[in-house]
Amino acid sequence: LVPPDRVVDINRVDTFRGIVPAGGGVIVGALTTLEEAAESPLLADYRSLIDIVDGVRSIQIQSMGTIGGDLCHLPNCWYFRNGYGLLGIENGESLPELGDNRYHAVLGNRGPAKFVSASRFAPPCIAWNARVRVIGPEAGAEEWVPLEYFYVTPKMSNHGVTVLKPGQLVSHIWLPDTQGYRSGAYEVLETTGLDWPLAAASACISLQQGTVAEAQIVLGHVAPTPGVAHEAASAI
Repeated sequence: LVPPDRVVDINRVDTFRGIVPAGGGVIVGALTTLEEAAESPLLADYRSLIDIVDGVRSIQIQSMGTIGGDLCHLPNCWYFRNGYGLLGIENGESLPELGDNRYHAVLGNRGPAKFVSASRFAPPCIAWNARVRVIGPEAGAEEWVPLEYFYVTPKMSNHGVTVLKPGQLVSHIWLPDTQGYRSGAYEVLETTGLDWPLAAASACISLQQGTVAEAQIVLGHVAPTPGVAHEAASAI
């Protein structure tokens, strides 16, 4: 364990919580819980997000887990969690490449990163063309980043999994208006109880007279970053 010099609890920052209409869509505070998201009438038409909440089969996580926390969730790779770094390297060799890699990346794994992105809400939010508000490190500094470009694949052990720099954090998520769009999300889980997906897909489509006029399909838990399936979207 690495003991930090200081731990800052942001859970009582009221401005980071809640769901409000804004900018032709809605803004969701990063500290908004899964339960609050599921109960909000403002998110009722974002069906793919509600699908994810329904798939989190833990009352505790639904009541305490936050949207922002999920978007920034670090990989569940057991090599990383046991202290071998994001790339899972020991003595210059890739542990997941040589060892047990049952739940590691099947796409985008030609580089040293073999883990899968752990966020369950990233695929549906990216399919909705969501943006995240990144603040810091200087007071008053803010930037709205398309969520699709928020995630990165590390090439070296000192790289991260997002564009966040030291002293930065996600405060809000913006989702566009749902008018004319439908969405859904599907996760494959190994067990029927509390579990992480083996694979996931989220879709957001615009229908005009029964024909798909626009589509966005995003894969989750199969690569180091959520993957936008451009060819699949074009096919439909």
